[in-house]
Amino acid sequence: MAERSLVFPAAEFRARARRLRAAMNEAGLDALLLTMPADIFYVTGFLTRFWESPARPWFVVVPARGEPVAVIPAIGAALMGRCWIDDIRTWNAPDPRDDGVGLLVDTLAALTPQDGRIGVPSGAETHLRMPLADFRRLEARIRPRLLVDGTDVIQPVREIKSEAEIRMIREICAIADRAFARVPDIAAAGVPLAQVFRDFQIALLQEGADWVSYVAGGARRDGYGDVISPAGMRPLASGDVLMLDTGAVRNGYFCDFDRNFAIGRASDKARRAHAALFQATENALARMRPGMKAADVHRLLSGALADAGHAPLCGRLGHGLGISLTEWPSFTPLDHTVLREGMVLALEPGVELSPGRIMVHEENIVLRAHGPELLSRRTPAELPEILP
Repeated sequence: MAERSLVFPAAEFRARARRLRAAMNEAGLDALLLTMPADIFYVTGFLTRFWESPARPWFVVVPARGEPVAVIPAIGAALMGRCWIDDIRTWNAPDPRDDGVGLLVDTLAALTPQDGRIGVPSGAETHLRMPLADFRRLEARIRPRLLVDGTDVIQPVREIKSEAEIRMIREICAIADRAFARVPDIAAAGVPLAQVFRDFQIALLQEGADWVSYVAGGARRDGYGDVISPAGMRPLASGDVLMLDTGAVRNGYFCDFDRNFAIGRASDKARRAHAALFQATENALARMRPGMKAADVHRLLSGALADAGHAPLCGRLGHGLGISLTEWPSFTPLDHTVLREGMVLALEPGVELSPGRIMVHEENIVLRAHGPELLSRRTPAELPEILP
């Protein structure tokens, strides 16, 4: 009889816990305390939209010896009970007198020695999903145990995706590919950008996304002003370049790529920019290998754009991808993370066409021993046109 588990078989999560224990032992940690939704899902398979409510903290403790323990509000007991975790400890939350701190103190005391070191992810791209006052109470009550940074334990484990995770990301990428193929049916001159955003989200759901956490984009003549703004009611016009970017979710895993479309005939400026973005991505796809650094990929992308006569955008030109819409590393000149086989990444070159006008392009890949493997369907080499 199969062991109960959500999203993946229990063996997938047990393997993750083993890798975390190995990393903890190497770092000299006695336990790992997780509070972020992505980290908790990674270890347990506990998948819910209930994270949108900030009223309750949630905890998972991964001891250096033994299986993970969930210390959670009682409202989550039934769902966690469908996951592979056997040890589930609950309290009635929210409780303004003691919102799980006492139960968490007892759990950590039972699982770690008095002089133990407990890792809490505290570095870049982490946050503490519990009240800071409660965290300080926790620190005081578990002494002489110490709460120390656990970022370097969980991030290197999470950044290498299993084949099961890669299949899941490939699936949501295929869903987004199908939705992008429907854009010419929902976007045209005269249609407000806000309506395009809504219809694109509907298309993503109809094609199989569980939910759409992120849709952004823009549309202006020969480019757009930024890539994060909500849509307004301005109608699309001939000469605009429409960009849509999505972080849709399937079984807890994100895609994150965008597509550009010319409304009417594309201008020479827009065509040249699209060609430069396409070629910069081709250059990276041909040359990326495990062992390179994130900064090396930034150099590949920005160098190809500069060679084509375009000004690369400042900031990062790509990032990691998985349970979170964006994960580490970042493709910047300052990120020296070594790329490893099994990383899932977004390549995202961008150019400035003129003051206040940019274009970006994004693809999702998994890094194999021989180089990148596309997870998103490659965009056309020529800027697609949506004609009347």
